[in-house]
Amino acid sequence: MALSSDEAPAVLPNTLAPLSWMPSITPTDIKHLIFVGMQVLPAMQNIYAALESMNLHQQVAVSTAHSFSTLKTSYPPSAGAFSDSIANAYMRPVLEFLSRTGSPFLINVYPYFAYKDNPSAVSLEYVLFQDNPGVLDENTQLRYYNMFDAQMDAVYSAISELGFDNITLLVSETGWPSRGDADEPGASVANARLYHDNLVRHVTSMRGTPLRPNVSLDVYLFALFNEDMKPGPTSERNYGLFQPDGTPVYSFRSFRQQQFTSVSSSAVAFSMFHRFPLELGLLYLLIVYVAVY
Repeated sequence: MALSSDEAPAVLPNTLAPLSWMPSITPTDIKHLIFVGMQVLPAMQNIYAALESMNLHQQVAVSTAHSFSTLKTSYPPSAGAFSDSIANAYMRPVLEFLSRTGSPFLINVYPYFAYKDNPSAVSLEYVLFQDNPGVLDENTQLRYYNMFDAQMDAVYSAISELGFDNITLLVSETGWPSRGDADEPGASVANARLYHDNLVRHVTSMRGTPLRPNVSLDVYLFALFNEDMKPGPTSERNYGLFQPDGTPVYSFRSFRQQQFTSVSSSAVAFSMFHRFPLELGLLYLLIVYVAVY
């Protein structure tokens, strides 16, 4: 279910008006509620209050997705920090809400972009979870053997810098394109297969990251289908696991049916998340704030 910014005021004003329509919805009815163009924190607060009044707040996580570009610094991971323009005005209040409600911080993580932007400095083996000598964080003396973990720990560090150490991360998007233009190095079927296979193997190992060992994750893969009508560079149309007609773009060696907890038109997910058990009908409310996402 999705609401535009024009529709939202009639459905979700800055009161508990969600109660007028949410009682008819159960966790098994929908998978996501996406609100676009709204002030994100008031929307999150209103939704949570409505869920709490119906005693669903322990089953439903209310959060919002963020681009990795919200960080001004991500290297080394221990120096991760949010951009000055949003750190206190936007991030701190959102983090206070997530900390209070026990909801995860949603982050879009794309090691592919780091490689595409600087292939001479970033090792392809490092971004594809393959054997490599690793990268040492001199501040923590922790060694990183893949870009995914380094980016995750940069986000953990940015959150910690604002005084929050009890917030779990959820990867709301990650993926690798199977095709690209001449100026998009690394975009290939072989690399997309490697990234997804190795990512699933890495996350389901439950090793966590160097900074947060043994912390399990929910990860949403972008995307289920290629988007053949999407504008922009070729890579933007080729993140899917399947073609628009439903045929697979490539085989999935490490993917087993039981690893996936949900499938939608845009993403597939595999889960190791325990705060809100999927057996209870987990529903993530992804509130997309266009100024940040």
